[in-house]
Amino acid sequence: MTAVAPNVIVEHREARRAAWFTRINKADGYLRVLGLGWLTPIARAAAGDNPRGHMGELWRLLGVPLAAIAGFLALWAILAPQVQTSLGAVPGPGQVWEEAVSLHADAVRKGEQAAMFAERLAERNQRLIEAGRADEVRDIAYTGAPTYYDQIWTSIRTVFFGFLIATAVAVPLGILAGLSPTANAALNPIIQIFKPVSPLAWLPIVTMVVSAVYVTNDGLFEKSFLVSAITVTLCSLWPTLINTALGVASIDKDLVNVSKVLKMGTYAKITKLVLPSALPLIFTGLRLSLGVGWMVLIAAEMLAQNPGLGKFVWDEFQNGSSSSLARIMVAVLTIGVIGFLLDRLMYAIQAAFTYSKDR
Repeated sequence: MTAVAPNVIVEHREARRAAWFTRINKADGYLRVLGLGWLTPIARAAAGDNPRGHMGELWRLLGVPLAAIAGFLALWAILAPQVQTSLGAVPGPGQVWEEAVSLHADAVRKGEQAAMFAERLAERNQRLIEAGRADEVRDIAYTGAPTYYDQIWTSIRTVFFGFLIATAVAVPLGILAGLSPTANAALNPIIQIFKPVSPLAWLPIVTMVVSAVYVTNDGLFEKSFLVSAITVTLCSLWPTLINTALGVASIDKDLVNVSKVLKMGTYAKITKLVLPSALPLIFTGLRLSLGVGWMVLIAAEMLAQNPGLGKFVWDEFQNGSSSSLARIMVAVLTIGVIGFLLDRLMYAIQAAFTYSKDR
């Protein structure tokens, strides 16, 4: 049996360790995109790379944020009972959590009722078919109140619909403004005038226009949905338009000269030169637009009565029960968490389509 030299064992161990650190460093960029960068120091410390130093980094990345959240919750719990409103004291974290659990239980109960309705309807239709009365079969929609999760989904669907329309309008106009000084001069005053307009100002105009144009009652979208989505579009397209124009106008002049030498057509110039170079700023605009759209949506849903989170907040405010304030605070926290997740989603998409030295 041949003996293995100690230096060979050491070299093999060091090679495995180096390969492990290479994988950690490669994964670090993706973890940061997902907001999980605190896993990297744990992995490095577990691999024996300066555990004390990496534990300090873990405290900075994870411990400090958790301590700040704990401090906020403690301050909230102390100060909330001291603020009296017409509905009683401001609810603390415990009461808000109880209402969150209650909303979940209510959503489960309503889901069971909807499933029971669908089952009974299917049984009824089956009996009619077996009795030879297929012409009496009906597909009856469930008319029960939407669950809290249904309202969350409605808001997400609405904001993405408005955001996609805004993107489809803003990106081409931004490219045009970035490539043409004349187009930029024409669009700039319009942008500066309409960019600061509040959604509350747009909403009555959008409502009247949609009511006049969208006259059908059995269309693909409800009027309240369209009103909210179009209001989101009008308020959220400006960051994308401005950043796209800036990104296109900032392209390296040498690249532009190369495109002229190669006699590239307009389409080839935009797809192979303009868009790849301007993508980082375009995605910055898209992230800002989605954030603006999410903020605008809640106010739009309140007034348009689109059955999303905005309507939920308004209904609870109008309800005025002892649990209304806690439920509104549940909605506020939900809105904040979803806004954070939407931003991380856009950041992840940006990381997938643009180059970063961290990955």
